[in-house]
Amino acid sequence: MIPASIMLAALFGCSSSPETQFDEPAPPIEQIEVPPAVIPPQLSTKASLMQVYKTWEGAPYRLGGSSFNGIDCSAFVQVAYRDALDMELPRTTYMQSKMGKQVKYKEIRVGDLAFFKTTRTMRHVGVYIGNKQFMHASTSQGVMISRLDNPYWASKFWHFRRVISPPESNLPSS
Repeated sequence: MIPASIMLAALFGCSSSPETQFDEPAPPIEQIEVPPAVIPPQLSTKASLMQVYKTWEGAPYRLGGSSFNGIDCSAFVQVAYRDALDMELPRTTYMQSKMGKQVKYKEIRVGDLAFFKTTRTMRHVGVYIGNKQFMHASTSQGVMISRLDNPYWASKFWHFRRVISPPESNLPSS
């Protein structure tokens, strides 16, 4: 009999078809432009997330993994939030997709979660870092940065969720 945890990982774990046929390599971190509308708290969030990315960049993908020897998408998101934002998220993509509130594409902010339906039953998650880019653990290339407007990811897009308060809501009202 198959243990329930393996069944759940198979149903709700991370997956993606090889995106190498579509993805162009992400530009070096130094070349990623931040739009002028990004406010300082978002810059701080992005800087913290990028530190996590630099640490994990290229770590291989492994379903159910959560170490430098192999990590899946939901574990990478969990680690990114814990290490960059001092916030605990659930372990699975399914549970992460129930957190916070759904936000529209035009309202996304650095730190929002990007969800994809890669097959009828499989889901994938990454963290939005601005400029139509998200960091995630890809099945084919490990921890990397991809573009939301990449044909593969655009065709699999499901929704965004905000699990942290918008930075401006944390500022004193005038």
